[in-house]
Amino acid sequence: MSSSISHRSGPPTGRDRFPQSLRAEWTRFRSARGRLLALAASVLVTVALGLLIAGGVRSTCVTGKGEGACPAPLLGPDGTAVKDRYYFVHQPLKGNGSITARVSDMTGQIRLPDAVPGVRNVKEGVVPWAKAGLLVRQSLTQGTPYAAVMLTGYHGVRMQYNFTHDLPGGPHNGPQWLRLTRSGDTVTGSESDDGKTWTEVGTVRLTGLPETVEIGLFATSPGVLWDMAKAFAQTTATFDRITLQGANGSWRRDDVGVGMLSDGKTPHHPGGVVESGDKLIVTGNGDIGPATVEGGVRADLMLIGGGLGLIPVLVVAVVFFTADRRRGLTRTDVAAKGVVIGAVAFTTGLVTSGVVVPVGLAILRANENPIQPITLGTGLRVIVGYAALTAAAAVLALGLAALVKRAVVAAGLAVALVLVPYLLATAGLAPWLLTFTPAAGFAITQSVPTFAHVDVALSLLGGYYPLPPWAGLAVTCGYAALALGAATAVHRRKSTG
Repeated sequence: MSSSISHRSGPPTGRDRFPQSLRAEWTRFRSARGRLLALAASVLVTVALGLLIAGGVRSTCVTGKGEGACPAPLLGPDGTAVKDRYYFVHQPLKGNGSITARVSDMTGQIRLPDAVPGVRNVKEGVVPWAKAGLLVRQSLTQGTPYAAVMLTGYHGVRMQYNFTHDLPGGPHNGPQWLRLTRSGDTVTGSESDDGKTWTEVGTVRLTGLPETVEIGLFATSPGVLWDMAKAFAQTTATFDRITLQGANGSWRRDDVGVGMLSDGKTPHHPGGVVESGDKLIVTGNGDIGPATVEGGVRADLMLIGGGLGLIPVLVVAVVFFTADRRRGLTRTDVAAKGVVIGAVAFTTGLVTSGVVVPVGLAILRANENPIQPITLGTGLRVIVGYAALTAAAAVLALGLAALVKRAVVAAGLAVALVLVPYLLATAGLAPWLLTFTPAAGFAITQSVPTFAHVDVALSLLGGYYPLPPWAGLAVTCGYAALALGAATAVHRRKSTG
């Protein structure tokens, strides 16, 4: 007795159809030479603009040796470019100890735009991040580890350490008692309204702190922002009720980090201290913190043309869908088109950033420009992140095309959602748009963090991004997923209706 099994052929299942559809869509995409030329134009536009910027940058600085090439950026303990200029009244502290003082008054001067051309317009006032308080640090060598508790111009009491870290205290802007205590590698900052009841602001560990450190009073003030630049500002703080434990020497005075004019002898905006009874009135300018602008040219500026470079990619994504809209596309076809355009756009973005970022930085170095330090991990995130942004923007454009059906309308919407907010933010207009529009993904190219305790111009040119890198990319990817998901849902209903 024999038996036989018959096999029936039938239409492929959804799982089987997707690879077939994917291969078919890839064939359709690469068969259109115009699309490939448009993607090549995208690469050319972004790379050309980035290299043009890199080739045109010529940084010069005035030092004690005259005008010339700017020095390499000063680096903090973790390799971040930092500023480390302040006036310091201090004593050596061997072993454990503390310093307590009251900041009884804090004033300052800021330079405003000249009302009369050529006449300096200096007014009384302090900038938000003017700082005066207590400081302990490894040595007077710039860039070395430190911890400080301070009163600021408009941000109350803060404890900051090693340049990049900031801990908030109380929202005070009047007379305030401060205390800084050292115990081994541990430093504690405290504040008080009356010198009797104390509140801890923070405790930090400064690894490798030597037995003898410098401890004392300091004052400093970053410049006042004029659009994209900073002008002179200084702060003057009155300290009284000063007590030290563990140190009992004479006060030493240092204008740490002061620059010299071209004659090599005259300090540029020097600080100082005046003794008045039991008071020390300390004046300083500069800053102790990250050098987000002054630290050199940022790697992400090489991608400043990326917004314009995305336009051909968005148009290609729209045309890739609308050219086949009469073919009776299924949801599988729509999904396959999304994968194809995403992969092609990712490759386009990767080629673009993989060329313009390293080559642009090499040109900047060859022209003796200071460059913001960038780790290998951050560099890879900028390069690969731009590719991911390009892919997400292309998928979003394709999804819009599937929903609105008209190529011109879909392309206009894609450009309006991705490019317009980017251009406005670059010009310093409505940077908040980069919080919730698809343009938020440009944050993934941020090569220097946006520090909350550093005032910068609210522009992409100034290095300001309202969202962290991965959060910004997540917003763009969310829009892309939503648009493609809605498009596949619409075509599913059509194919089953």
